Amino acid sequence: MDQTELCFPQLFNSSCVRQKHSQIEAVFIYTPLSSISVLTAILNLLVIISIAHFKQLHTPNNLLLLSLAVSDFFVGLIMACQISLLDGCWFLGDHMCALYSSLDYIATSASVGTMVLISADRYVAICDPLHYPTKITIKRVSVCICTCWACSILYNSLIMKDNFKQPGRYNSCSGDCVVVIDYFVGIVDFVLTFVGPVTVIIVLYLRVFVVAVSQARAMRSHITALRLQGSETLHAKKSELKAARTLGVLVIAFLICLFPFFCSSMVGQNSFFDIRSVPFERMLFYFNSCLNPLIYTFCYPWFLKSIKLIVTFKIFRHGSSEAICFTFRFPGLVF
Repeated sequence: MDQTELCFPQLFNSSCVRQKHSQIEAVFIYTPLSSISVLTAILNLLVIISIAHFKQLHTPNNLLLLSLAVSDFFVGLIMACQISLLDGCWFLGDHMCALYSSLDYIATSASVGTMVLISADRYVAICDPLHYPTKITIKRVSVCICTCWACSILYNSLIMKDNFKQPGRYNSCSGDCVVVIDYFVGIVDFVLTFVGPVTVIIVLYLRVFVVAVSQARAMRSHITALRLQGSETLHAKKSELKAARTLGVLVIAFLICLFPFFCSSMVGQNSFFDIRSVPFERMLFYFNSCLNPLIYTFCYPWFLKSIKLIVTFKIFRHGSSEAICFTFRFPGLVF
């Protein structure tokens, strides 16, 4: 065997074989995947900076978007490492393999948990708007976000504990990176991280959709009366409906990208995850992390305005955190 085809030429008998790609294949594989990875990291980093820096964006709803952007940012970094493994070689050792896989699971679980919190936030905002400012506060949302991330880290650490005890025990060759999850644990994980959260998200958004439709009809039938009472009430109702619609698109895109990944994990040898392979459903799931900030770009004017301040380095000016990045602002909503 030609030594250039081995991950570790010095380990002739135990090294994994490096997968060779033609120049055309490399262009069509690495270019789009690398672009998605870089775009995912950059766009989500802009969201993180925007919400963290500008004080007027510190609302409960935006804190949830911040949590989602953080998990998506890590997905972008993980995707970059995944792309580097397309030739079939892992050079960072068995412990880093287990750590890398754990970070992947933690980011995924945090994204799912944040989506549930976003759905609950919109449910209260649309179905119980009068009590929204008292029920959904920055302190409570912060506690929920911290709990979500803590549970994700603890839960996935327990799932991956056997792989940390004996890392690399299931590798077939040097340069391989395979982690193993017990079949029963995999079933429980599928229910806790997919079936349960998705059911909650769908139920909440179906309720939000019904209420939003009824509110939209009421607004059309009483638009004259609302204008006589004042435009602020009218704008507030339109704002909440717009937010529900925007975040509805966010959740639907999330479910579409998530569903094939979890379905494929339950078909075949779902207890084994080979880090060197990048199936379409996994890349579709990663692409969702790039899609989220793009949805913000088209639906949230404050995001475009904050990007302009960031890329022009105006955020380094004194008092830039007090800059107004949006046109209208109502309790629990910035758009």
